[in-house]
Amino acid sequence: MIDTAPQDGRWSRILRHPLVLLIGGFIAFVVLYAVGQIAAASIKPIRNTPLQPIVALIAAGLGLWLYKVMRRRFERSEHDELALAGAGRELSVGLLGGVALFAGVVAVVAALGGFGIDGLRGIGRLWAMLAMAILSGVFEEVIFRGIVFRHVESLAGSWAALAVTSLFFGAVHLGNPGATWFAALAIASEAGILLGAAYMLTRRLWLAIGLHAGWNFAQGWIFSAPVSGGKAPDGLLITHRAGPEWLTGGAFGLEASAVAMGLVTAVGLALLALAIRQGRYQPVPWLARRRAVT
Repeated sequence: MIDTAPQDGRWSRILRHPLVLLIGGFIAFVVLYAVGQIAAASIKPIRNTPLQPIVALIAAGLGLWLYKVMRRRFERSEHDELALAGAGRELSVGLLGGVALFAGVVAVVAALGGFGIDGLRGIGRLWAMLAMAILSGVFEEVIFRGIVFRHVESLAGSWAALAVTSLFFGAVHLGNPGATWFAALAIASEAGILLGAAYMLTRRLWLAIGLHAGWNFAQGWIFSAPVSGGKAPDGLLITHRAGPEWLTGGAFGLEASAVAMGLVTAVGLALLALAIRQGRYQPVPWLARRRAVT
């Protein structure tokens, strides 16, 4: 029987190569992320009003839709990391898990004398922090897990993808206010492993998005702590940090605390072990092909 199906030309194959898709997707979604941040934070009349997270939701929804279009139409893939079936459960588990993880870090640091709650502020910058959590959770997970992790994995396997995205995620935070090399290493270890393992375990983005957004929201609004550097926002609680930098994270915030690094990395490794046990990892492609031949 003669195969009459249309064949991809050379340029089509080049454009759909994982490395090209990685670079192109990374640039496109970084630009979209920046536009979403500008739209949500730079329009003065909506700052810290309910309209700010609504704008963030619209931008995030557009980004998720474009990611689905890219996967189905451009990459011609049937796999859907953003399928709605089960999304509510995974997103909810992630959100609650992110809040619980940060609360656990706060509890340990407080027990060691590095964190205190002085009172209740009230609503504070609720809407601004909610917008920040939405945008960072959605776009950073699409960029780092949906694009970078997935394409590196297709080229070099799961362990290379986990290492590359963890180190890269930590490195991009070096430009943040108050950043140190230890802060970048802490981010790489705790967030890189946890979020990479969440993606590997589910092979979807919802759990990782929820964990990322819940963690950032708990930091910025519930506990009024700096989110990856900068000034501590006015959140629900009036809090203070005191003590050595290894305990409090210094100017960067509790993410750079040795406590956060140890606790969150341990949870990430537990998720990774579960993913390995369930066979949710991919070997190095060329090694797998060689073993199949031999």
